[in-house]
Amino acid sequence: MIFDTHAHYDDEAFNEDRDELLRSLPEHGIEAVVNVGASIQTTKNTLELMKCYPFVYGAVGVHPNETAELNEHLMDWLKHVAGEEKVVAIGEIGLDYYWNEPEPEVQKHWFVRQLNLAREVGLPIIVHSRDAAKDTLDIIRAEKAGELGGVIHCFSYSVEMAREYLNMGFFLGIGGVLTFNNARKLKEVVDYMPMEQLVLETDCPYLSPVPNRGKRNSSLNLPYVVKAVSEIKGIPEEEVIAVTRENARRMYRLG
Repeated sequence: MIFDTHAHYDDEAFNEDRDELLRSLPEHGIEAVVNVGASIQTTKNTLELMKCYPFVYGAVGVHPNETAELNEHLMDWLKHVAGEEKVVAIGEIGLDYYWNEPEPEVQKHWFVRQLNLAREVGLPIIVHSRDAAKDTLDIIRAEKAGELGGVIHCFSYSVEMAREYLNMGFFLGIGGVLTFNNARKLKEVVDYMPMEQLVLETDCPYLSPVPNRGKRNSSLNLPYVVKAVSEIKGIPEEEVIAVTRENARRMYRLG
């Protein structure tokens, strides 16, 4: 059974068929899904999904591009809901300079603050980093975030950068991008990294793998990612599924 470590099923892209789709996942070989908060509202949505579906877990946090909404009152609320059963991580948190909003200093402040929150509540982190390689790594090092554990979500940097995170004990989140023709760098990372630190993710509804690139993504597409990992690593698809499932459960401390 496949474990999808990062999804956004509360997204409006699923408004038409969310319940039907989610209820169909177990019969299609999807054991568990972690729905990830990206704002205060989507964190609230995540908490609701968690309660409705036994195989859906949640992460609570605010994406870097949404951090302008944060204040200490909301941080107190995040700390409170982080204690709910089935909340398994703080995320997604980090830096995103692609959109460059809010300004980097605001993003950095709330990234550090949410790292501190993860330490306070004893949960691993889900790190989002886009076009911000150096600053993300600098903060992770300065805050000793390797002690928290967690995943560098939708990993998109070089083998050299991957080595830094792997050496700190982080997992790398691998999804549909691995199947793209122009994903040479990511394929090199997957070839280099140990299977014991690889977890599968969709980031759905985004980043559908080939042959469904450009369409709405869902956990049902993860077998295409499994196949790509299998081919790169030269191991059976069943082994990819079993190892990444075990990795996900270890990362999220699910026993």
